[in-house]
Amino acid sequence: MTKIVVAAVNVNGVRAAFRRGMGAWLDGARPDVLLLQEVRADAAVVADLLDGWHVVHEAGADAGRAGVAVASRTPLLEPRTGLGTPVAADQGRWVEAGVDVGGTVVRFASLYLHSATVGHPSLAAKYAYMSHVTERMAELGPTPAVVGGDFNIAHREVDIKNWKGNIGKSGFLVEERAWLDRWFDEMGWTDIGRALGGPGPGPYTWWSMRGRAFDNDTGWRIDYQIASPGLADRAVAARVDRAASYAERFSDHAPVVVTYDV
Repeated sequence: MTKIVVAAVNVNGVRAAFRRGMGAWLDGARPDVLLLQEVRADAAVVADLLDGWHVVHEAGADAGRAGVAVASRTPLLEPRTGLGTPVAADQGRWVEAGVDVGGTVVRFASLYLHSATVGHPSLAAKYAYMSHVTERMAELGPTPAVVGGDFNIAHREVDIKNWKGNIGKSGFLVEERAWLDRWFDEMGWTDIGRALGGPGPGPYTWWSMRGRAFDNDTGWRIDYQIASPGLADRAVAARVDRAASYAERFSDHAPVVVTYDV
């Protein structure tokens, strides 16, 4: 068996994250694989900030928006960017690659789902993209695979502090949550953060930068690592690296860190 530590985090702009202390977090957490969302930078910037890492990255279609990356301490195998959709707005939302873990190739995908608005075309775009994601997950299901990232969906009431106040709002819609039900209940993928993180409430992974949401832990659990049926039972530990204080945050999201014994 070989242990591998995987961290998924929405960095809310990778340059800003490093200015705010992401490098120190990396030094302490020492992940072997990084799944990054909202990178919001070009390839040269990503390569410079992640010097020494093997990286596959796709920028968003619009400058300063979206962007995803998979980074590994060891070489990446058969990298793939995107899901083959023709919609430009879908760029910078899916990237994947294999990593040799003790002789077993595990596929790692970084996913950034849309932050949508009820009554706005962004919600239909989110559902359309989730359909493509579901198709790719079905292809990955028989293999050891992890999909990690910012799904912009709180799955259950225990995944959002103020769930009553968010009924009918994007991020907690019945229709959005039903996609996760399908992934977990029908397709057999496992929500590792919940499986190893206890019954909840929380631990939350995102807090608004406004007001005292972070200080009061008024958060949402919208960042995930989900594992395919062939890998889920290899997850041995999971945690959310919540910053010690508001001032010490390098993003409005906290990393989800999982150790797998492959």
